[in-house]
Amino acid sequence: MNLPDMKEAKSRHNDIVDFIYKDPIQSDVFNGKKCFIKTYGCQMNVHDSEEIAGILENLGFEQTEDYEQADLIILNTCAIRENAHDKVFGFLGRCKHLKKTNPELKLCLCGCMAQEKSVVDEIMTNHKYIDLVFGTHNIHELPNLLMNLHEGLNIEVKSNEGDVIEVGEVYKRDSHYTAWINIMYGCDKFCTYCIVPYTRGKERSRKSTDILKEVNCLKEQGYKEITLLGQNVNAYGKDFTDIKYSFANLLEDLAKTNIHRIRYTTSHPRDLDIETMEVMGKYDNIMPHLHLPVQSGSNDVLKKMNRKYTKEVYLEKVNKLKECVPGISLTTDIIVAFPNETEEDFNETLDLVRKADFEGAYTFIFSPRTGTPAASMDGQIDPDTAKRRLLTLNELINEGFAKGNKRFEGTVQEVLVEGYSGKKDHLLTGYTKHNKLVNFEGDESLIGTLVNVKIKKAFTWHLLGEIEK
Repeated sequence: MNLPDMKEAKSRHNDIVDFIYKDPIQSDVFNGKKCFIKTYGCQMNVHDSEEIAGILENLGFEQTEDYEQADLIILNTCAIRENAHDKVFGFLGRCKHLKKTNPELKLCLCGCMAQEKSVVDEIMTNHKYIDLVFGTHNIHELPNLLMNLHEGLNIEVKSNEGDVIEVGEVYKRDSHYTAWINIMYGCDKFCTYCIVPYTRGKERSRKSTDILKEVNCLKEQGYKEITLLGQNVNAYGKDFTDIKYSFANLLEDLAKTNIHRIRYTTSHPRDLDIETMEVMGKYDNIMPHLHLPVQSGSNDVLKKMNRKYTKEVYLEKVNKLKECVPGISLTTDIIVAFPNETEEDFNETLDLVRKADFEGAYTFIFSPRTGTPAASMDGQIDPDTAKRRLLTLNELINEGFAKGNKRFEGTVQEVLVEGYSGKKDHLLTGYTKHNKLVNFEGDESLIGTLVNVKIKKAFTWHLLGEIEK
């Protein structure tokens, strides 16, 4: 066990990044065994689970959706919010009894929670029935970890996150039409409320040649849309010491592959530059939607969060973005009830929401995470005030949702068809270039294709349309 020391994490910036290339491990050692993977958290976790699923398939595992039938259960965890922590251990508790009927069952916990020392300490004290704990930097080692498990609790958590590991196209992707692509790992921003810089490590970018190779391969396989992933994609390339190559450069090179659709997430406002905005406006296959987390509209709160921009700077970038990409759809993240947030601070957030004209947002009540500076700050907000502020904010956000959808009534929009709607199986569903969910009647043969849909009716959460003949 070699867990990261959060107090020393900020001294890692000068560590050398090595690029290591490995071939996927193929084996039949687990033929006939079934695996179950449960994922918590962000798109990065989802993509990590795709990698884990691919690794397990190469080892002979067959994936099952029934955890009670599995020989291997892996929980890929998130450390952002306290309720994710509770859900993970609640689910593990439900799995514990399965070992009585299947003594060969292996329970594994991985992901961001595994990188928290407090979580590992809790497992060692209260959950020794877990067989394997491995971190976000150990995924490529999973074949060897599984083939060399010894009896009892096995903990393999690296704090050395300085390498970029390339293992080829090992992913078992959830979709045949859309794909996640890591372009960088880690985060160096150290927002005071956020555990990610400690669980995901320092910022380190993949080589552009490896990213372009992956995208061209996906294009040849018939994929229509890619989403570039990173904790802070706008910082891509800033860690390169031998070349000058930015996120805007990468975005333009990817656009020139002529893959149908390109999206990216997540962005930090501090690193969003004019060059990136101009590239977005230059190419039709870069989607006119951006998720740009603001977190607060109060300069005092932003300073306490260590966001290193002001409300005015954020709005200036939003206005410039709308100039470069006319009609762009903008969404965001907002935290309410951050320690010492006053009513005036909260009203500043509401003012920013109105001025930015967001068309959606993920909104949260501040959740203290052990090990982050904000967790020990004075001035924690009482739950009733926090809930009231969240409800007030959500009312305003929902108005923006509805307004953003309403503008598309009567227009024809290109939709990438992803499948049938979960609520109404006779309706196909997909997303427009502006990332708007559209439901419409159509044949199953349209799944995975791009179709033109006439928008007949706008609702708060989705659009209803019909195929343009």
